[in-house]
Amino acid sequence: MSTGKEDKAKGTANKAAGKVKEAAGKVTGSEKTEAKGKAQQAKGELQKGKGEVKDALKKKH
Repeated sequence: MSTGKEDKAKGTANKAAGKVKEAAGKVTGSEKTEAKGKAQQAKGELQKGKGEVKDALKKKH
């Protein structure tokens, strides 16, 4: 099982990669690539949130 820090790091990486994909899609006119980038950013947000929840729960125990 991953730690909160690991999830937050993965989330940040996915958000960054998603922004690059989205920008590449805009530049090339590829709506599919742009959409994939937005989806990857959303995945990153969820991962980051998951990590924050894990950290919060760990602090309570």
